[in-house]
Parts: sequence; C-alpha cells; structure tokens
Amino acid sequence: MSAEEKNDYKANYSNSWALIIGINDYKYASPLGYAVNDAEAIADILEKKFNFPKKNISLLINENATIDKIRKSFFEYTSTMKITPDDRLLVFYAGHGHTMTGKRGEVGFLVPIDGNIENIDSLIRWDELTRNADLIPAKHIFFLMDACYGGLAFLRSPSFGSMRFIGDMLKRYARQVLTAGKADETVADGGGIRPGHSIFTAHLLNALEGSASTQEGIITANGVMAYVYDHVANDQYSHQTPHYGFVDGDGDFIFDTSILDLKKKASEKNGSEGEKKEGEKGDIDILINTSAQITTPFEAEMPMASSMKELLSDTSKKIKLDDFIASNIRHFLSETDLRHFPVQGISADKDNFIERLSQYEELTNNLQQTVILLAKWGNIEQLQQLERIFTRLAEADKGSAGVTLWLQFTWYPIQLLMYSAGISALSAKNYNALKIILETLVKIDSTSDRMESLVIVVGSNLSFLHDTFKWLPGHERHYVPRSEHLYTNLQPVLEDILFLGKSYEQLFDYFEILFAIVYAHKSQGDWGPPGRFGWKYSKRYGVNPYDTLIEEAKKYKENWGPIKAGLFDGSITIFLEYAEAYKKRLDKLSWW
Repeated sequence: MSAEEKNDYKANYSNSWALIIGINDYKYASPLGYAVNDAEAIADILEKKFNFPKKNISLLINENATIDKIRKSFFEYTSTMKITPDDRLLVFYAGHGHTMTGKRGEVGFLVPIDGNIENIDSLIRWDELTRNADLIPAKHIFFLMDACYGGLAFLRSPSFGSMRFIGDMLKRYARQVLTAGKADETVADGGGIRPGHSIFTAHLLNALEGSASTQEGIITANGVMAYVYDHVANDQYSHQTPHYGFVDGDGDFIFDTSILDLKKKASEKNGSEGEKKEGEKGDIDILINTSAQITTPFEAEMPMASSMKELLSDTSKKIKLDDFIASNIRHFLSETDLRHFPVQGISADKDNFIERLSQYEELTNNLQQTVILLAKWGNIEQLQQLERIFTRLAEADKGSAGVTLWLQFTWYPIQLLMYSAGISALSAKNYNALKIILETLVKIDSTSDRMESLVIVVGSNLSFLHDTFKWLPGHERHYVPRSEHLYTNLQPVLEDILFLGKSYEQLFDYFEILFAIVYAHKSQGDWGPPGRFGWKYSKRYGVNPYDTLIEEAKKYKENWGPIKAGLFDGSITIFLEYAEAYKKRLDKLSWW
C-alpha cells in the first residue's frame, strides 16, 4: 500500500527538488528574450530563500532543453532511489506553448528547443507531465508554466477555503498547477514590473519574495496562485489571465515550513521543562489563512452542497429534498455494508485500520455536506431529515459477531456526521438541530424495542477505540488521538461550507463538551468521552473552553440556547448538576 493510500505523510519535507526549464533560442520557433532570465531567477530564489539544495535543482537552459533531456530529467523523479514520499518537487517552464484542437477538445504542448509545431512528435504534451506525475513518489508537486496552454483539466474537490492547518496540508497529497495564460492568449515575454522578466514571472517572483505570504509569514502554492492570478490579470500591460488549480489531491505545496520547525523546537523545549503550553506532546500545528480569495471559472461549489442549498431554500421542494436525501442514504449504506466492510476475517492491525478509516471518510463526504447544511439552515420540518439520516444509519445492520475492533468501528461514520452537524449547528445557533444530533433515540437491537440515545451508542463504541487512533501517523503520543484526528480532519470541509475561520476551534471544543455532558446526563453518571477540551481544562493551559461554556450557561440560565431547545430536559439546573459532576471528573484526570 502506498503512502498516499495510507495517508502516511509527515508534517514536513524530507527533501526538495526542482526541474527548471528556460528557452530563448529556438531552432524552429521565434526567439524569446527573457525566458532564461526567468528560469535562472526561479532557481536562485528556490536555493537562497527556500533552501532547495543546489544539487537538487536541475536547470535546463537553451540547448540543454531538448525534448529528450526534458523527458529524461522529469522521469528521473519516478525513481524511489532518488525521491521519497515526503519530498516536494517544483517544475518551472518558461518558453513557448502550443495548443491544438482534437476530437475531445484542446490539447496543450510544451515546445522544447528542438520542437517544431509542424511536427507533433517533437512536442511534449502538457497532460503527459500531469499524468506521469502519478509515478513520482513525492507528495507535493507544483507546476509553474510561463506559457499559454489549452486543454488544462483541473479538479478542485474539495475546494480550498480560507483557513487550513499547515501541518494537515503537509500530510495531504497534492498536484497543483499555475500557468501564465490560456490557449487563446498571448503571453508577454517582457514588459513586466521587473526589468528583464516576463509579466508572469515578475509577479511570481514578488509572490515568492513575500507578497503572497500569510500573516504568519507562510507562503503556500495556493496563496501564490491567488496572488499571481490577481496581479497578472490586472496588470495594465497584460493581455493574459493565468489559469490555476489542482489536478489531484487537496494538500498544499508549502514553500517555507520554518514556522513549524520553530514551534516544534519550542514544544520540545517546553516539554523538557514540564511546561507544555499546547497540552499535547508534539502538538505543533497552526491554522493559517491560505490567501485563496479568487474565484475562478473552474472553482465551482461542491455539487452536493449546491444541490442541498437549492432544496433547503425552497420549502415547496420538500418532496425533492426527501428523495434526494433518501438516495444518498441508500448509496452510503450500500457502499458501507458488510460486503464492503466485513467484520470477520480481517486482521485488526494498523494498516487495515488506516485504510478503513480513509474509506469511511471518503464515502461519508456527501452525507457530511448534507448534515452540515441541514444543521445550519434547516427549519423545524426540514430537521426531520437530519433525524432520519442518523436513525437510518444507526439502525443499519452492523453485524452481530466478528472482530471487536471492526464492530465498534462501524459507528465511526456516524460520529463523524454528528461532529460535522454539531459544529455547524453551534455556528448557526440552531439548537433545535443540536438537540436532534445529541438526543436522537435509535433502536440498537432488532430483537427488542429498547431505544437508546445516539450519543450513548456512538460515544460508548468509539471510546473503546481510544488507543487504536494512536496508530495514525502523528498521533502516537496524543492523549486524545480520536479527538485530535477529528479536529484536523473535519476542518477543511467545514471551512469550505461555513467559512468559520479561527472560530472553528472553539466551536469544536464546545460540541465535544456538550457531547460529553449529554452522555453523562443520558447515562445518569458523571462521565462522558473527553476530547481536546480535557487537557485544555488543566490550569497549566490557561483559559479553557469548559469553564467558558459553563459561565455562558450560568449567564443566560433558562434562556441559554441549548436549554431553550430542550436539551437536559429544558432545565439549567439539571445541566449545571451534570456539568459540575463532570468537572470533578476532569479534576482527577492527569494529562502529564
């Protein structure tokens, strides 16, 4: 199984590589004036600013940029003896581009120094590079093309929002592309804001020198693409519009990861002094603004989210909404039943767990978008669909005998949906939705009529898998690995749909707190599954979300949103009783 399939990438780069091509003096095409300057400038900034080893930068200039040498240099990166999964590769090309129209549409080509547009065999198909990028082990590849092309196929799923965890992006696969213009445009060889450089590369260099950096000083491919798109398209001397996007994956090429290195050193120092401020061993991630504010023609909204918004906005479409959700429930149940996820005969080991987790998360995506939007926008009648989703999934056949790990893990997709919908409901203050998410009653035994709260069934089964989530890369030393994984994994889709920004962390913590206290209430005890808020509760962490939420409840009393919606039997007294009892439990927990 590959690193990509196992999602086993690290939150850093092992090595950095670059293939830089610049051609001025063509044999069969008109000469260019600044392509070589552009290529050399990119190679220089990669080495001096972003610490790409000089020996790892292949610079093919003029006579060295033949079709054979370009292909040979590119295919050398397919060797696992040269490049590893945690490496990054940047490919820059400055030269002529050519587009032809075929039966299935436009096809774009690079023109090597010995290329002749009258002889197609002498050109390099653009999609030859992107398709063959699959053969390169590196988790991140960024193509920067100072030329015009047609036939570019981009896939942005999920689309990038404004906030992402840098460590999470480093652990996700990505193939990204930025080109200077489209097929019917002329790319300016000179006339840029920097003498001796093209318009495209001039703005690209500005972006890499810091103009595209986040507030934290981080430069990402996504930020560079947005910056260059905006500045080239609006340059007074420009007659071109850059094209950019993802051809695969949803990670992000990070140019400078030094901020994570600094946080890691600080974390290790604090750990050695017994003063872990982050509360977790090795917790060094940081939420950043990716600066992707540009909306382009290919950057369409996720189809599922778009359909749901249309159906929710028109109450006359309740039958269509019902059919739409029923169809998605059926599809999910069909794809996740015991035929596809057997609970017997499969070894309960790390690789199988990681693979099954990834499959569950991928298959849950459509329903995840559905519950997020229902929890945010659903009225009283539409929220019946939210209850229907949880009930139908909970009461589906999960097997009566088998490997305990797999039997309990069948509840993970439902927990993922509960968290997604719960955070959405809190963000919209839709407490009626929150009550459904936490208190829906489900029949867990087909042989009896006994009903149980969803929070109890899901919380109990997943709590048994606490240590199992330590199998996930980067979670080996976490105190609450399941919570930490959900915290990182849910953020991208919630950000794309809800645009939560830095409020995400508080909303996540609040939902976990309410989940735990509702669990205690429904089980008539003083325990519920602790999450990230548990270690934050320690006085060593400073202000903690648990006390903040309790103070909010005390302030509003019977007018507090969860109470008005009927949680805790609609009684602030009952809520505080269980909250205080749970707090005593937290006081006894040791996180160090």
